[in-house]
Amino acid sequence: MYKTETWNWEVGQRTIADMTPKSDHTWQEEIVMSPDGEKASAIVCLDDAEFSIRTNDDVSENTFEKLWELTYAANGDLCCYAMQDEEWTMVVADKPWEETYGFVWSPLFSCDGNNIATAVQQDMEYGMSVNGSIWENLYENANNFAISPDGKKSAAVVQVTPMGQADLKTFRNGIFSIAVDGIAWDTHLMNLWTPVFDANAYRVAAQVRLTLYDYSIIVDNTLWDNTYQGVWNPLFTPDGKHVVAPVRQGGKWGLAKDGQLIWKATYANCWHQQFSPDGENLFAIVAPEYGKFTVAVNDVPWKMRSPVITDLAVSPDGNSAAALANTLNTNWQICVNGSTWNGSYDMAWKPVFCPHSSSVAAKVRKNGKYSVLVNGKNVGGEFDMCFDPIFSDDGGKVLIRGVHEGKALRVVANVPN
Repeated sequence: MYKTETWNWEVGQRTIADMTPKSDHTWQEEIVMSPDGEKASAIVCLDDAEFSIRTNDDVSENTFEKLWELTYAANGDLCCYAMQDEEWTMVVADKPWEETYGFVWSPLFSCDGNNIATAVQQDMEYGMSVNGSIWENLYENANNFAISPDGKKSAAVVQVTPMGQADLKTFRNGIFSIAVDGIAWDTHLMNLWTPVFDANAYRVAAQVRLTLYDYSIIVDNTLWDNTYQGVWNPLFTPDGKHVVAPVRQGGKWGLAKDGQLIWKATYANCWHQQFSPDGENLFAIVAPEYGKFTVAVNDVPWKMRSPVITDLAVSPDGNSAAALANTLNTNWQICVNGSTWNGSYDMAWKPVFCPHSSSVAAKVRKNGKYSVLVNGKNVGGEFDMCFDPIFSDDGGKVLIRGVHEGKALRVVANVPN
């Protein structure tokens, strides 16, 4: 995702900028930091209906009526929604797209950050724009937007059949489909959700609702032969040849591959499945008993149980997994391979593995202060806000980006054992 080999990995702490709001700005919001930690940016209000973007100590000469959703892409480009003359667009690296729209939301990025898509509304029709080019076909309704990993294709659930108020017959006959790059499949269904691409952007799969009670999976406009009491998000195998999805049968959940059960339906819930990069190991969040969640690896659950398990992360070598566990609303813990790190937190974020899979880091918050844990140990100190940690290519160092007392800080630390 990140090209970290060109970054500065000298151990130590540096102040990147004093991001305290300037006296001549009405207000400042949405501080973000670049992936390499060398830039801190924020939206600033210069005057009534006059907004710009501040990066470190400089303010862009471009001004807009409104700015929203400031974020850095993986390639380091700073992106933001902008409104001018009551029309919206996307600003990328301080350059607005030429196309403008009635409204925009749900920004999506390719893995490398070089391609950007967004949901758009234009003249009360809906679709997507990719790198500033809107779909040729727009629809009465569009939702569940998706972009392929390489950013070359986009997809969404779209309404292809008009429906009047309370027109249940038309709804049951099917009014939704999947549009890929704006072109809708000819299969019309009652409901569809969460279209996903394979790694090579050749194929698309989604959840479907066939009747009031029957659910299945559609892959490349072809439905699975079997139906179920419920389904969750589908997932392509790493080679893109097969699709795996959680399915409910007989009141229990399991995993099906191309419509056939590969994990028997024995769980109270089963979802968020992930493959190892080589496809040999399959992980999922499961509930062996109602209200008792854990992680299963190849249908074998960890021994630990928790009322909540979320944010599953699989290591690059495919042999380890980490997740967040919660027993109370403010009692978050990090679990790695079924073992829980010491300490609990008011909030925690998805764990991150180093490239060699030997270390794990996670951002946490406690008593209003943010910090980063690496292998269970606090690294880099406390912050008023901070961002997800990033490991060096060799896995020996970790980059921590945060803001403390108004100053944007860049910390490089050695990874503890």
